[in-house]
Amino acid sequence: MPALLESPVVPTIYEQMQSRGVNRRDFLKFCAWMSAYLGLQESGIAQIARAIETRRRLPVVWMHFQECTCCSESFLRSSHPIVADILLDKLSLDYTETLQAAAGQQAEEVLQDTIKRYRGEYVMLVEGSIPIGADGAYCVVGGKSAIDSVREVAAGAKAIIAWGNCACAGCVQSANPNPTQAMPVKAIIKDKPIIHVQGCPPIAEVMAGVLVHLLTFDRLPQLDALGRPKVFYSARVHDTCYRRPNFDAGLFVETFDDANAKKGYCLYKMGCRGPTTYNACGSLKWNNGTSFPIQSGHPCLGCSEAGFWDNGPFYRRLTNVPGFGIESTADRLGVTALGATAVALAAHAAVTRVRKRDTIGEQPGENAEAAEASRPTPPDGPANPEI
Repeated sequence: MPALLESPVVPTIYEQMQSRGVNRRDFLKFCAWMSAYLGLQESGIAQIARAIETRRRLPVVWMHFQECTCCSESFLRSSHPIVADILLDKLSLDYTETLQAAAGQQAEEVLQDTIKRYRGEYVMLVEGSIPIGADGAYCVVGGKSAIDSVREVAAGAKAIIAWGNCACAGCVQSANPNPTQAMPVKAIIKDKPIIHVQGCPPIAEVMAGVLVHLLTFDRLPQLDALGRPKVFYSARVHDTCYRRPNFDAGLFVETFDDANAKKGYCLYKMGCRGPTTYNACGSLKWNNGTSFPIQSGHPCLGCSEAGFWDNGPFYRRLTNVPGFGIESTADRLGVTALGATAVALAAHAAVTRVRKRDTIGEQPGENAEAAEASRPTPPDGPANPEI
Protein backbone atom coordinates (compact mmCIF):
# COMPACT_ATOMS: atom_id res chain seq x y z
CA MET A 1 0.00 0.00 0.00
CA PRO A 2 1.28 3.55 -0.65
CA ALA A 3 2.86 5.47 2.20
CA LEU A 4 0.61 7.63 4.31
CA LEU A 5 0.46 11.36 3.74
CA GLU A 6 3.18 13.25 5.71
CA SER A 7 2.29 16.90 5.50
CA PRO A 8 4.29 19.27 7.77
CA VAL A 9 1.30 21.57 8.23
CA VAL A 10 -0.97 18.85 9.59
CA PRO A 11 -0.53 17.97 13.29
CA THR A 12 0.19 14.37 14.23
CA ILE A 13 -2.53 12.19 15.66
CA TYR A 14 -1.01 12.39 19.12
CA GLU A 15 -0.90 16.18 18.93
CA GLN A 16 -4.58 16.15 18.03
CA MET A 17 -5.29 13.92 21.01
CA GLN A 18 -3.36 16.19 23.35
CA SER A 19 -5.30 19.18 22.11
CA ARG A 20 -8.49 17.34 23.08
CA GLY A 21 -7.30 16.74 26.64
CA VAL A 22 -5.96 13.18 26.38
CA ASN A 23 -3.06 12.82 28.83
CA ARG A 24 -0.04 10.58 28.39
CA ARG A 25 -1.29 7.93 30.77
CA ASP A 26 -4.64 7.54 29.03
CA PHE A 27 -2.87 7.50 25.69
CA LEU A 28 -0.63 4.59 26.72
CA LYS A 29 -3.59 2.77 28.24
CA PHE A 30 -5.35 3.04 24.90
CA CYS A 31 -2.29 1.70 23.06
CA ALA A 32 -2.07 -1.28 25.44
CA TRP A 33 -5.80 -1.88 25.23
CA MET A 34 -5.80 -1.81 21.42
CA SER A 35 -2.67 -3.98 21.23
CA ALA A 36 -4.43 -6.64 23.30
CA TYR A 37 -7.52 -6.50 21.08
CA LEU A 38 -5.35 -6.95 18.00
CA GLY A 39 -3.59 -9.93 19.55
CA LEU A 40 -0.15 -8.29 19.36
CA GLN A 41 2.85 -9.03 21.54
CA GLU A 42 4.07 -6.50 24.11
CA SER A 43 6.11 -4.82 21.37
CA GLY A 44 2.82 -3.96 19.69
CA ILE A 45 2.11 -1.33 22.34
CA ALA A 46 5.23 0.60 21.35
CA GLN A 47 4.44 0.21 17.65
CA ILE A 48 0.96 1.65 18.06
CA ALA A 49 2.23 4.47 20.26
CA ARG A 50 4.99 5.36 17.81
CA ALA A 51 2.60 5.40 14.86
CA ILE A 52 0.10 7.65 16.62
CA GLU A 53 2.86 9.97 17.84
CA THR A 54 4.52 10.44 14.45
CA ARG A 55 1.92 9.99 11.73
CA ARG A 56 -0.60 12.42 10.33
CA ARG A 57 -4.28 11.74 10.23
CA LEU A 58 -5.45 9.17 7.72
CA PRO A 59 -7.63 10.64 4.93
CA VAL A 60 -10.98 8.88 4.96
CA VAL A 61 -14.08 8.94 2.78
CA TRP A 62 -17.07 7.24 4.45
CA MET A 63 -19.80 6.35 1.97
CA HIS A 64 -23.41 5.50 2.92
CA PHE A 65 -25.83 3.58 0.73
CA GLN A 66 -28.69 1.15 1.53
CA GLU A 67 -28.40 0.81 5.30
CA CYS A 68 -29.83 1.94 8.64
CA THR A 69 -26.62 3.67 9.86
CA CYS A 70 -26.29 1.14 12.70
CA CYS A 71 -22.56 0.71 11.92
CA SER A 72 -21.92 4.43 12.45
CA GLU A 73 -24.07 4.35 15.58
CA SER A 74 -22.14 1.41 16.95
CA PHE A 75 -18.80 3.08 16.27
CA LEU A 76 -19.75 6.42 17.80
CA ARG A 77 -21.32 4.84 20.86
CA SER A 78 -18.22 2.92 21.91
CA SER A 79 -17.75 2.99 25.67
CA HIS A 80 -14.06 3.88 25.32
CA PRO A 81 -13.65 7.68 25.03
CA ILE A 82 -10.70 7.51 22.65
CA VAL A 83 -12.52 5.08 20.35
CA ALA A 84 -15.57 7.32 20.41
CA ASP A 85 -13.41 10.24 19.24
CA ILE A 86 -11.41 8.26 16.71
CA LEU A 87 -13.08 10.00 13.77
CA LEU A 88 -11.68 13.31 14.99
CA ASP A 89 -8.43 12.20 16.60
CA LYS A 90 -7.06 9.52 14.33
CA LEU A 91 -8.77 10.04 11.00
CA SER A 92 -9.23 12.92 8.67
CA LEU A 93 -12.88 12.29 7.98
CA ASP A 94 -13.18 14.33 4.84
CA TYR A 95 -16.57 13.13 3.69
CA THR A 96 -19.53 11.32 5.25
CA GLU A 97 -23.18 12.04 4.57
CA THR A 98 -24.15 11.18 8.16
CA LEU A 99 -21.73 13.31 10.19
CA GLN A 100 -20.51 16.15 8.01
CA ALA A 101 -21.82 19.69 8.41
CA ALA A 102 -21.73 20.40 4.70
CA ALA A 103 -24.74 19.58 2.53
CA GLY A 104 -25.79 19.66 -1.10
CA GLN A 105 -23.33 21.10 -3.61
CA GLN A 106 -20.86 22.01 -0.89
CA ALA A 107 -20.69 18.39 0.27
CA GLU A 108 -20.11 17.14 -3.25
CA GLU A 109 -17.29 19.65 -3.71
CA VAL A 110 -15.62 18.32 -0.56
CA LEU A 111 -15.86 14.77 -1.88
CA GLN A 112 -14.39 15.64 -5.27
CA ASP A 113 -11.60 17.67 -3.67
CA THR A 114 -10.68 14.80 -1.34
CA ILE A 115 -10.54 12.02 -3.93
CA LYS A 116 -8.40 14.21 -6.21
CA ARG A 117 -6.04 15.67 -3.61
CA TYR A 118 -5.41 12.38 -1.80
CA ARG A 119 -5.67 10.00 -4.74
CA GLY A 120 -4.03 6.70 -3.85
CA GLU A 121 -3.74 7.71 -0.18
CA TYR A 122 -7.24 7.75 1.28
CA VAL A 123 -9.19 4.85 2.74
CA MET A 124 -12.73 4.29 1.54
CA LEU A 125 -15.25 3.14 4.14
CA VAL A 126 -18.53 1.75 2.84
CA GLU A 127 -21.68 1.33 4.88
CA GLY A 128 -24.69 -0.18 3.16
CA SER A 129 -25.38 -2.36 0.15
CA ILE A 130 -25.29 -1.12 -3.45
CA PRO A 131 -28.51 -1.55 -5.50
CA ILE A 132 -28.05 -2.14 -9.21
CA GLY A 133 -31.71 -2.62 -10.13
CA ALA A 134 -33.52 -0.03 -12.25
CA ASP A 135 -30.14 1.34 -13.37
CA GLY A 136 -29.27 2.26 -9.79
CA ALA A 137 -32.33 4.46 -9.24
CA TYR A 138 -33.04 2.97 -5.80
CA CYS A 139 -30.17 4.87 -4.18
CA VAL A 140 -29.01 8.21 -5.59
CA VAL A 141 -26.75 10.72 -3.79
CA GLY A 142 -25.78 14.03 -5.36
CA GLY A 143 -27.40 13.04 -8.63
CA LYS A 144 -25.26 9.88 -8.93
CA SER A 145 -26.35 6.31 -8.43
CA ALA A 146 -24.72 4.32 -5.65
CA ILE A 147 -22.94 2.04 -8.10
CA ASP A 148 -21.43 5.02 -9.97
CA SER A 149 -20.32 6.65 -6.70
CA VAL A 150 -18.71 3.43 -5.48
CA ARG A 151 -16.73 3.00 -8.67
CA GLU A 152 -15.64 6.65 -8.74
CA VAL A 153 -14.42 6.78 -5.15
CA ALA A 154 -12.91 3.28 -5.15
CA ALA A 155 -10.76 4.15 -8.17
CA GLY A 156 -8.45 6.37 -6.07
CA ALA A 157 -8.63 4.52 -2.74
CA LYS A 158 -5.66 2.68 -1.27
CA ALA A 159 -8.00 0.22 0.46
CA ILE A 160 -11.68 -0.33 1.17
CA ILE A 161 -13.30 -1.27 4.45
CA ALA A 162 -16.80 -2.71 4.16
CA TRP A 163 -18.67 -2.00 7.40
CA GLY A 164 -21.35 -4.45 8.47
CA ASN A 165 -23.38 -7.14 6.76
CA CYS A 166 -24.95 -4.72 4.26
CA ALA A 167 -21.65 -3.74 2.65
CA CYS A 168 -20.09 -7.18 3.14
CA ALA A 169 -22.94 -9.46 2.08
CA GLY A 170 -26.03 -7.41 1.19
CA CYS A 171 -27.90 -8.04 4.47
CA VAL A 172 -31.68 -7.56 4.61
CA GLN A 173 -31.77 -5.54 1.36
CA SER A 174 -30.49 -8.55 -0.58
CA ALA A 175 -32.75 -11.04 1.21
CA ASN A 176 -35.18 -12.95 -0.97
CA PRO A 177 -36.66 -11.65 -3.25
CA ASN A 178 -34.11 -8.77 -3.30
CA PRO A 179 -36.27 -6.26 -5.21
CA THR A 180 -33.51 -3.64 -5.59
CA GLN A 181 -30.88 -6.21 -6.63
CA ALA A 182 -28.71 -5.12 -3.70
CA MET A 183 -25.08 -6.15 -3.91
CA PRO A 184 -22.12 -6.14 -1.51
CA VAL A 185 -19.08 -4.01 -2.32
CA LYS A 186 -17.01 -7.02 -3.41
CA ALA A 187 -19.51 -7.71 -6.21
CA ILE A 188 -18.83 -4.27 -7.68
CA ILE A 189 -15.14 -3.60 -6.97
CA LYS A 190 -12.66 -6.29 -7.99
CA ASP A 191 -9.32 -4.49 -8.17
CA LYS A 192 -8.91 -3.08 -4.64
CA PRO A 193 -8.09 -4.75 -1.31
CA ILE A 194 -11.28 -5.02 0.77
CA ILE A 195 -11.54 -5.70 4.48
CA HIS A 196 -14.88 -7.15 5.54
CA VAL A 197 -15.90 -6.13 9.07
CA GLN A 198 -18.99 -8.27 9.48
CA GLY A 199 -21.89 -7.88 11.87
CA CYS A 200 -25.22 -6.09 12.04
CA PRO A 201 -23.71 -3.92 13.28
CA PRO A 202 -20.05 -4.76 13.93
CA ILE A 203 -18.65 -4.34 17.44
CA ALA A 204 -17.27 -0.82 17.89
CA GLU A 205 -13.92 -2.01 19.21
CA VAL A 206 -13.52 -4.32 16.21
CA MET A 207 -14.07 -1.37 13.88
CA ALA A 208 -11.54 0.70 15.82
CA GLY A 209 -9.04 -2.15 15.85
CA VAL A 210 -9.10 -2.47 12.06
CA LEU A 211 -8.50 1.25 11.61
CA VAL A 212 -5.69 1.33 14.19
CA HIS A 213 -4.03 -1.62 12.45
CA LEU A 214 -4.10 0.21 9.12
CA LEU A 215 -2.75 3.34 10.76
CA THR A 216 0.01 1.53 12.69
CA PHE A 217 1.33 -0.93 10.12
CA ASP A 218 0.19 0.70 6.86
CA ARG A 219 -1.05 -2.65 5.60
CA LEU A 220 -4.08 -4.89 5.80
CA PRO A 221 -4.52 -7.16 8.81
CA GLN A 222 -4.39 -10.90 8.23
CA LEU A 223 -7.70 -11.92 6.66
CA ASP A 224 -9.62 -15.17 6.43
CA ALA A 225 -10.99 -16.68 3.23
CA LEU A 226 -13.96 -14.29 3.38
CA GLY A 227 -11.80 -11.18 3.81
CA ARG A 228 -12.48 -10.77 7.55
CA PRO A 229 -9.72 -9.92 10.06
CA LYS A 230 -8.70 -13.24 11.61
CA VAL A 231 -7.98 -11.68 14.98
CA PHE A 232 -11.70 -10.98 15.40
CA TYR A 233 -13.36 -13.63 13.22
CA SER A 234 -11.31 -16.80 13.74
CA ALA A 235 -13.54 -18.36 16.41
CA ARG A 236 -17.22 -19.20 16.44
CA VAL A 237 -19.57 -17.48 18.86
CA HIS A 238 -20.27 -21.03 20.05
CA ASP A 239 -16.62 -21.52 21.05
CA THR A 240 -16.47 -18.51 23.36
CA CYS A 241 -20.03 -18.69 24.69
CA TYR A 242 -20.37 -19.08 28.44
CA ARG A 243 -23.37 -21.39 27.80
CA ARG A 244 -21.24 -23.87 25.85
CA PRO A 245 -20.92 -26.32 28.81
CA ASN A 246 -24.72 -26.59 28.84
CA PHE A 247 -24.69 -27.47 25.15
CA ASP A 248 -22.13 -30.20 25.76
CA ALA A 249 -24.20 -31.52 28.68
CA GLY A 250 -27.41 -31.56 26.64
CA LEU A 251 -29.10 -28.86 28.72
CA PHE A 252 -31.30 -26.71 26.47
CA VAL A 253 -33.94 -24.01 26.63
CA GLU A 254 -37.16 -25.41 25.15
CA THR A 255 -39.24 -22.21 25.26
CA PHE A 256 -38.26 -18.65 26.09
CA ASP A 257 -40.27 -18.64 29.33
CA ASP A 258 -39.46 -22.10 30.70
CA ALA A 259 -37.42 -22.95 33.79
CA ASN A 260 -34.40 -23.81 31.66
CA ALA A 261 -34.35 -20.28 30.23
CA LYS A 262 -34.23 -18.89 33.75
CA LYS A 263 -31.32 -21.21 34.53
CA GLY A 264 -29.34 -19.90 31.56
CA TYR A 265 -29.26 -23.16 29.60
CA CYS A 266 -28.12 -23.34 25.97
CA LEU A 267 -30.29 -21.54 23.38
CA TYR A 268 -29.44 -23.90 20.52
CA LYS A 269 -32.99 -25.29 20.28
CA MET A 270 -34.32 -21.73 20.11
CA GLY A 271 -32.51 -21.19 16.82
CA CYS A 272 -29.14 -19.97 18.10
CA ARG A 273 -26.67 -19.72 15.19
CA GLY A 274 -23.64 -19.51 17.46
CA PRO A 275 -22.29 -22.89 16.23
CA THR A 276 -22.06 -21.59 12.65
CA THR A 277 -21.23 -17.91 13.24
CA TYR A 278 -17.73 -16.44 13.42
CA ASN A 279 -17.44 -13.28 15.51
CA ALA A 280 -15.92 -11.93 18.74
CA CYS A 281 -19.25 -11.25 20.49
CA GLY A 282 -18.62 -13.72 23.32
CA SER A 283 -15.16 -12.37 24.11
CA LEU A 284 -15.39 -8.61 23.45
CA LYS A 285 -19.12 -8.22 24.10
CA TRP A 286 -20.87 -4.84 23.90
CA ASN A 287 -21.23 -1.74 26.08
CA ASN A 288 -17.82 -1.86 27.72
CA GLY A 289 -17.84 -5.66 27.84
CA THR A 290 -21.16 -5.79 29.68
CA SER A 291 -23.15 -8.25 27.60
CA PHE A 292 -23.98 -9.70 24.19
CA PRO A 293 -27.25 -11.10 22.74
CA ILE A 294 -26.90 -14.63 24.12
CA GLN A 295 -26.05 -13.30 27.57
CA SER A 296 -29.23 -11.22 27.49
CA GLY A 297 -31.27 -14.35 26.71
CA HIS A 298 -31.61 -14.02 22.94
CA PRO A 299 -30.19 -16.57 20.49
CA CYS A 300 -27.49 -15.54 18.05
CA LEU A 301 -29.00 -14.76 14.62
CA GLY A 302 -25.71 -15.18 12.77
CA CYS A 303 -25.53 -11.54 11.66
CA SER A 304 -21.84 -11.77 10.75
CA GLU A 305 -22.48 -14.46 8.14
CA ALA A 306 -23.63 -14.03 4.55
CA GLY A 307 -27.32 -14.58 3.87
CA PHE A 308 -28.32 -14.68 7.52
CA TRP A 309 -31.71 -13.15 6.77
CA ASP A 310 -32.55 -16.14 4.56
CA ASN A 311 -30.98 -18.68 6.91
CA GLY A 312 -34.18 -19.09 8.81
CA PRO A 313 -36.77 -18.71 9.91
CA PHE A 314 -35.33 -17.21 13.07
CA TYR A 315 -35.90 -19.09 16.32
CA ARG A 316 -35.95 -22.46 14.56
CA ARG A 317 -33.06 -24.65 15.59
CA LEU A 318 -30.44 -25.92 13.19
CA THR A 319 -31.00 -29.51 12.12
CA ASN A 320 -27.40 -30.45 12.83
CA VAL A 321 -24.23 -28.84 14.15
CA PRO A 322 -21.01 -29.58 12.25
CA GLY A 323 -17.97 -30.43 14.31
CA PHE A 324 -16.55 -33.14 16.52
CA GLY A 325 -18.41 -35.96 18.24
CA ILE A 326 -20.08 -34.02 21.04
CA GLU A 327 -21.41 -31.51 18.53
CA SER A 328 -24.30 -33.52 17.15
CA THR A 329 -28.01 -32.79 17.14
CA ALA A 330 -29.47 -31.69 20.44
CA ASP A 331 -31.69 -34.78 20.66
CA ARG A 332 -28.81 -37.11 19.94
CA LEU A 333 -26.75 -35.42 22.62
CA GLY A 334 -29.29 -36.40 25.24
CA VAL A 335 -29.69 -39.94 23.89
CA THR A 336 -25.94 -40.41 23.69
CA ALA A 337 -25.47 -39.17 27.24
CA LEU A 338 -28.11 -41.59 28.53
CA GLY A 339 -26.65 -44.43 26.48
CA ALA A 340 -23.18 -43.78 27.81
CA THR A 341 -24.54 -43.76 31.35
CA ALA A 342 -26.32 -47.08 30.79
CA VAL A 343 -23.18 -48.68 29.37
CA ALA A 344 -21.13 -47.44 32.33
CA LEU A 345 -23.69 -48.82 34.79
CA ALA A 346 -23.78 -52.19 33.03
CA ALA A 347 -19.97 -52.39 33.02
CA HIS A 348 -19.86 -51.53 36.71
CA ALA A 349 -22.47 -54.21 37.46
CA ALA A 350 -20.53 -56.83 35.51
CA VAL A 351 -17.28 -56.08 37.34
CA THR A 352 -19.08 -56.13 40.68
CA ARG A 353 -20.64 -59.49 39.78
CA VAL A 354 -17.24 -61.02 39.04
CA ARG A 355 -15.78 -59.73 42.28
CA LYS A 356 -18.76 -61.05 44.25
CA ARG A 357 -18.45 -64.47 42.60
CA ASP A 358 -14.78 -64.68 43.52
CA THR A 359 -15.58 -63.68 47.11
CA ILE A 360 -18.24 -66.38 47.69
CA GLY A 361 -16.41 -69.06 45.75
CA GLU A 362 -18.84 -69.35 42.86
CA GLN A 363 -17.42 -71.08 39.81
CA PRO A 364 -18.52 -70.48 36.27
CA GLY A 365 -21.60 -72.56 35.59
CA GLU A 366 -22.59 -73.03 39.25
CA ASN A 367 -25.95 -71.89 40.58
CA ALA A 368 -25.30 -68.22 41.46
CA GLU A 369 -28.61 -67.87 43.27
CA ALA A 370 -27.82 -70.73 45.67
CA ALA A 371 -24.43 -69.23 46.43
CA GLU A 372 -25.96 -65.84 47.03
CA ALA A 373 -28.55 -67.35 49.41
CA SER A 374 -25.80 -68.91 51.50
CA ARG A 375 -24.45 -65.50 52.46
CA PRO A 376 -25.42 -64.45 56.02
CA THR A 377 -28.01 -61.71 56.27
CA PRO A 378 -26.86 -58.58 58.16
CA PRO A 379 -28.72 -57.85 61.40
CA ASP A 380 -30.29 -54.67 60.03
CA GLY A 381 -32.12 -56.40 57.20
CA PRO A 382 -31.51 -57.54 53.64
CA ALA A 383 -28.34 -56.41 51.86
CA ASN A 384 -28.70 -53.35 49.59
CA PRO A 385 -28.64 -54.38 45.92
CA GLU A 386 -25.41 -53.77 44.03
CA ILE A 387 -25.55 -51.35 41.12
